[in-house]
Amino acid sequence: MKNFALIGAAGYIAPRHMRAIKDTGNRLSVAYDINDSVGIIDSISPQSEFFTEFERFYEHAHQLKRNPATALDYVAICSPNYLHHPHIAAGLRLGADVICEKPLVPTPELLDELALVEKETGRRVYNILQLRHHDAILKLREKVAAAPADRKFDVELTYITSRGKWYMESWKGDPRKSFGVATNIGVHFYDMLHFVFGQLQRNVVHYSGESKAAGYLEYERARVRWFLSIDANDLPDAVKGKKPTFRSIDISGEQLEFSEGFTELHTTSYREILAGRGYGLADARHCIETVNVIRTAQPVRGAAGEVHPFVARLA
Repeated sequence: MKNFALIGAAGYIAPRHMRAIKDTGNRLSVAYDINDSVGIIDSISPQSEFFTEFERFYEHAHQLKRNPATALDYVAICSPNYLHHPHIAAGLRLGADVICEKPLVPTPELLDELALVEKETGRRVYNILQLRHHDAILKLREKVAAAPADRKFDVELTYITSRGKWYMESWKGDPRKSFGVATNIGVHFYDMLHFVFGQLQRNVVHYSGESKAAGYLEYERARVRWFLSIDANDLPDAVKGKKPTFRSIDISGEQLEFSEGFTELHTTSYREILAGRGYGLADARHCIETVNVIRTAQPVRGAAGEVHPFVARLA
């Protein structure tokens, strides 16, 4: 049985980590969050210590190191995006391996910094890249691999997930903390595209705003027009007023259906990490490089056939 700590215990995604720790037969020893609305712990791991000050959490974790039976083996991180880097470094320096949500960090340079901390501590960082474990994605990857090597698939990715006014008031609406909408809600899609279609060859941004972004990505095996938004006004007419989310991945005229099968992917990710098959810094680099370019690029007028159809509605 391994000992886990959890940073960011009151966040949206934290319960999936708590359940993954429990379902893999391990112990959540201690949790931390500045918010004390963490009653979910009672149904998963009521014996866990809990702190609302990072200094007290860190000191407690240091004390646990004195006894091999209580020393932390892993620190799981679900904190806001801008805190991932310092929290990962802190977890490594506590002598634990680290499991962190996406995006790991905002820039390749911070990945390099974490690689140095890995060397200094002898511990490892793992990124939750759960779409790589989804059956539909794995089948698509096999299909692409089996296709003629010179074939490029035409992909249209649309993801609109409506968010209320609270979003822009929270850390997620602050680009200094979330790194923008394309990074915050899109990074796992960019990782999936790389995982399925290979190395990125072109990265062009056609639109960039606080609530939406769009562009074109060309991979070894695919040409991708993408559109991401948190604005309900962007929902197709057939969906408006009925569903808050619209997700479509069209691959050469065929819809990729992967709306089911998400609930267990964090547990699968944990099992793979515990078995020594987790995704580390090198695996995360591609999507970090992709979102770093998208975040800093100057939008341009797109070439014919490369612009997502929803962009025309923004003119």
